[in-house]
Amino acid sequence: MTIVVTGATGNVGRPLVTELIRAGAAVRAVTRRSGAADLPPGVQAVPSAADALDGATALFVNSRALGPGMADLIDRARAIGVPKLVALSAINVDDDVNRQPSRYRGDRNREAEQLVVDSGLPWVSLRPSVFATNFAGMWAAQIQAGDVVAGPYAAASSAPIVEADIAAVAARALLTDELDGLRVPLTGPQALTNTQLVQVISAVLGRSLRYLEVPTEVVRQRFVSIGFTTEFADAYLAMQAATVDRPALVTHDVEKVLGRPARTFADWVADHTTLFNH
Repeated sequence: MTIVVTGATGNVGRPLVTELIRAGAAVRAVTRRSGAADLPPGVQAVPSAADALDGATALFVNSRALGPGMADLIDRARAIGVPKLVALSAINVDDDVNRQPSRYRGDRNREAEQLVVDSGLPWVSLRPSVFATNFAGMWAAQIQAGDVVAGPYAAASSAPIVEADIAAVAARALLTDELDGLRVPLTGPQALTNTQLVQVISAVLGRSLRYLEVPTEVVRQRFVSIGFTTEFADAYLAMQAATVDRPALVTHDVEKVLGRPARTFADWVADHTTLFNH
């Protein structure tokens, strides 16, 4: 099998390439980043997804990596008759766009899913929850600087998924027909509040960390000061607010597909302690 992976050096793409190589597939990794040199031996790094489709047996569609060329790529895949399309979507794809902060950073999860569904080709759409890695991006600098993590809505919750689990399910979707025609919601094994997430990090690091709820306007100003748009900040705050009184959805699809439990947030932190240490 020959699999084309877009976003091949990203948080999901990199472990996905590794999963596919281990399974014996030929991989064409689409990336323009210098990290391509770190991909596993035997991977063919290619700069253009469109040029990689001839002879491919499946295509992994990452909307952020593809940008405005995504629709044209799906059209080409249809014209060539690529046997399988797998889209990386999101668990909140059906929510109001004003509660989807990733859209303001280049994700087009809704469009990616709709394009593969409408392609006329066999398809799978993966709908993961918030990535575990996101919490390093949001909190690592604060944890490196002190023992307080400041943010909105202490009671807001999420069910973070380890990116390697998304990759493992994606590999199954690309290599078999077990998930064809399905929108698969993927989460970690437990919904945790912001306070509980910080407690997990504290326990793994052996430090006394605490979460400090701050006004939403302070959070909004902080996002803008580090280069995010107000639209992103407002969408993030709206997404958080929606889970204050309703715990985040937890599914068991990772276990159903892989035959093992999804990895916990604590597992992920233990594997990435260097991101949080001084």
